[in-house]
Amino acid sequence: MIVERNVLIPVDDGLSLSADVFRPEGPQPVPVIMTLGPYGKGVRYQDQYSASWRWMTDRHPDLLEGSRREFLTWETVDPEIWVPWGYAVIRVDSRGAASTPGRLDILSPRETRDYAQAIEWAGSQPWSNGKVGLNGISYYAINQWHVAALAPRHLAAMIPWEGAADIYRDFFRHGGILSNRFLETWYPRQILSVQHGNAAAPLDPWTGLRSSGPDDLTERERAEARVDTLANARARELEDEWYAARSPDWSKVTVPFLSAANWAGFGLHPRGNFEAFVNAASTEKWLEVHPGRHEEWFYLPFGMELQKRFLDHYLKGTPNGWQDAPRVLLHIRRPFSEAFELRGEQEWPLARTLWRRMFLDASAGALGRDEAKAAGSTTFEALGAGIRLVSGELPETTEITGPLALKLFVSSSTIDADLFVTLLAFAPDGREVTFQGTVDARTPLAQGWLRASHRKLCPRRSLPYRPFHPHDEKWPLIPDEIYELDIEIWPTCIVLPQGYRLALDIRGMDFARPLGAGEGPHRGSGPWLHDDPIDRNPLVFGGRTTIHTGAAYPSHLLLPVIPAQPASASRPQGDHR
Repeated sequence: MIVERNVLIPVDDGLSLSADVFRPEGPQPVPVIMTLGPYGKGVRYQDQYSASWRWMTDRHPDLLEGSRREFLTWETVDPEIWVPWGYAVIRVDSRGAASTPGRLDILSPRETRDYAQAIEWAGSQPWSNGKVGLNGISYYAINQWHVAALAPRHLAAMIPWEGAADIYRDFFRHGGILSNRFLETWYPRQILSVQHGNAAAPLDPWTGLRSSGPDDLTERERAEARVDTLANARARELEDEWYAARSPDWSKVTVPFLSAANWAGFGLHPRGNFEAFVNAASTEKWLEVHPGRHEEWFYLPFGMELQKRFLDHYLKGTPNGWQDAPRVLLHIRRPFSEAFELRGEQEWPLARTLWRRMFLDASAGALGRDEAKAAGSTTFEALGAGIRLVSGELPETTEITGPLALKLFVSSSTIDADLFVTLLAFAPDGREVTFQGTVDARTPLAQGWLRASHRKLCPRRSLPYRPFHPHDEKWPLIPDEIYELDIEIWPTCIVLPQGYRLALDIRGMDFARPLGAGEGPHRGSGPWLHDDPIDRNPLVFGGRTTIHTGAAYPSHLLLPVIPAQPASASRPQGDHR
């Protein structure tokens, strides 16, 4: 393997991006797998993300079989696997990050243009066959949607693995509510720590040089050399051109892609993976959905084989039958099991879905198939524990797979209210059904959010199972008047046996389940919390919220129930752990 460090890639304004290149020896041109981002190509996974690495290797001691694991960086492919498979691997430090100088502005149009030019550079090298593929997790997935919309000539295929897309709805503002805590922790810990010129950045273990480049900038100079992302998100409650410039135009995403989502990634990525598959203009697109921790399945044999087969087809022209693969691959979840059936489908949402309404009965604290016979209401403190409505026992085994929506009739004692909704399930013995999530060890079935003053719907883009809010103007509430709200709940998958119960948790703050002895907090959405005192002024969002039900106020949950089908129609099958 030829390893070239700090290769300079020129871009149109005179700056050069710094890249590491890993490629096979020999004269044969090869395709390229590229990532570009701010985490530092000179920061080793095992060093900077040691807790995650320990979790992975404790659970999967044979991880990345055949690799010495010597060249791993966070959320990118392993060169010791992919170079022997006949690929060049290129990691690029984005503008202002790590070894690349310039103004740091994450997920910005300038960064996207840089990426497109880096792709064209890679596709034009003498050792390249002219085809560039993108393959990475999270940040290295999000910016794939962005650069694909620019359609660089050498971009041939991409795998956005757990990648948000709509920066407003997926990332910064869930239902209009600022997701501040993630920005307050992730941004300084993973990006500012390796901003270009940060003398405190870790050493690159492969070169012995500082991973943040040779420049030594003061804290003030570094602050002047970056855009304050949190300040922008905090100041911009409504969707505007700043958010739009950092979100993809689906009509321009035409490259073949495999969109890999995680069932339990509430608060960041999966919505983008699903929305991309449904809305992108590409005619060659696939959706895969898996369980597990955030980076886990990317490196497991199933994920590696899936990536290789897809990229071999598009970057090498290998006749491996990929074009005949089911367009949708779902790992079906069952309670208290780590065996997941892999089932092939052809569309999303599934065409055979039975959209079932579960009506809320506020007086009885219940969910049921029939509307509540009498009008009822229940009131809770917005900054308290909220309410929980529970269904009767399921009369038969029930699969719930797809997007969900909740219609609520709400009044508030103030001029606004934030609604946080969580779908739960319980076994007959009272145990809650939870799964290992991307960052939370006990993740519920589904979550959704909406600020009541953002209840305006877009009639063109809204669907019964996926309400779409334009977030372009605020409609304040008149205290104690009743308003109709439609809340998007991110997709889920679960097969619940007969006798299990569903529950709907509604509150005015982030969900949290009671803590067990010696346990950390379990919220489902991990660090993606919403407690900014500026965005959530307690004088406005600390009032009393009332849910109204009955014939005049038919509050209900819309569930995607999947009828059973013959085994022959559910291919491929098998257990995947």
